[in-house]
Amino acid sequence: MNLRHRLSEYVRACFTGIWIESHEHQDALLEMAELCHDENWQLARWDIESGLKMPGQGESETVINDPLLAIRSINSLATVDGTAILVLENFHRFLQSAEIVQALARQIITGKQNRTIIVVLAPLVAIPIELEKLFVVIEHELPNRQQLEQIARGVATETGELTEGQDLENVLSAASGLTRMEAENAFSLSLVRMGQIKADTVWELKTQNLKKSGLLSLYRGEENFESLGGLSALKLFCKRILQQTDRNDTRKRPRGVLLLSPPGCGKSQFCKSLGKEVGRPVLILDIGNLMGSLVGQSEQRTRQALQIIDAMEPCIVMIDEVEKAFSGVGTQGDSGVAARMFGTFLSWLNDHTSDVFVVCTANDVSKLPPEFGRSERFDGVFFLDLPGRAEKNAIWSIYRDTFAIDANQSQPDDTHWTGAEIRACCRLSVLLNVALSEAARNVVPVAVTAAESIERLRTWASGRCLSAEETGLYQPIANTSNRRRVSREPSVN
Repeated sequence: MNLRHRLSEYVRACFTGIWIESHEHQDALLEMAELCHDENWQLARWDIESGLKMPGQGESETVINDPLLAIRSINSLATVDGTAILVLENFHRFLQSAEIVQALARQIITGKQNRTIIVVLAPLVAIPIELEKLFVVIEHELPNRQQLEQIARGVATETGELTEGQDLENVLSAASGLTRMEAENAFSLSLVRMGQIKADTVWELKTQNLKKSGLLSLYRGEENFESLGGLSALKLFCKRILQQTDRNDTRKRPRGVLLLSPPGCGKSQFCKSLGKEVGRPVLILDIGNLMGSLVGQSEQRTRQALQIIDAMEPCIVMIDEVEKAFSGVGTQGDSGVAARMFGTFLSWLNDHTSDVFVVCTANDVSKLPPEFGRSERFDGVFFLDLPGRAEKNAIWSIYRDTFAIDANQSQPDDTHWTGAEIRACCRLSVLLNVALSEAARNVVPVAVTAAESIERLRTWASGRCLSAEETGLYQPIANTSNRRRVSREPSVN
């Protein structure tokens, strides 16, 4: 349902206070102008620079730049049997004034009598508590794939500038999540640079835009599953459910996985390589970046980040060390901000219909609320134990090749080592120009420094989580810290 349709419903129902959240004011104003023209409604707009613009009014020497006068001016548009709409652009900047808040409240209430509608057009929702019950909020959604294709065809006017088929699908996937202006700029830059609209240039612009927002970062690496040793069952599970997705049936879309493990066992690396393996962009959501200093800003930034994620479907979203991200849940030290952010994220995780695959990682399951990992929020909860002998050999082989280490060098004693520690040993061997056995003296495994916490995590995961190595439930071998076993209960064939 687009902005025009939703606005029409609210105006017909005589909602006299409407807040439109939009980063594309010109497009939103155009849709409103077309609606008012078709319905024969009066439309006026106000902003601090240009003042009040009335229908049929030319350039005026008198500019009404007083926000109080702008609010009252809507009554001059009222007719006996008509509807008048006043759009106040970026009016959230003026809602710290008690006089303006009072005038706005009075006008919204009296507007019921003469069908005068106040519309605030702003890039964020910042409604004072006095006005919360008087406004309804509409989100001006980012363009969908069909609209992005129309923009691309409008930019590429010459033959050969826009190729069809899979190349076009790649361009549209790259442009998902951009505003209309951002998409047009990206397409134009690609034409100037390459003579065609190509996905690579669009990805470059998208990466810059995500960095500017500070809400998400885009990971585009070349690693795939061949660069990641072990985790056979987890790899198979995720590849199968992502590659068999029916994008047209929202009921069959995969939700995501929750990965538990000691530090350094490959959770983050798995998520990054999964994106390359299945051809989806990987968005990294850092909950700390969503925190704001103003009241309500953290919750608003959370909603905005989730809106961008939905618009960038199909994609993979990674939230690393999620137990730290929501560590404030259940406390009142931050006035409940963490709890509200967690509630917003949890609701989205449960209810979103977009083709977004969420990968959350955690090192300490005791800090996670029990409702977080329930069914239908994730497709599976996996435990990644310390790698066994076969997995370690595969990891050694990968990092020997990565750092160009002689294959004839003997491996050091790697009992209890994680994949991260094997990589560290190979890197230090090159940096210090010493043999692997000598470099290993500088590596202290986390299984030794945090032995008690790892054992508690294994005990908790036993029978509760799927194994990342073999099909079925995770079951550790008694008195063995370097290997795991699973039950014969199948999860995927």
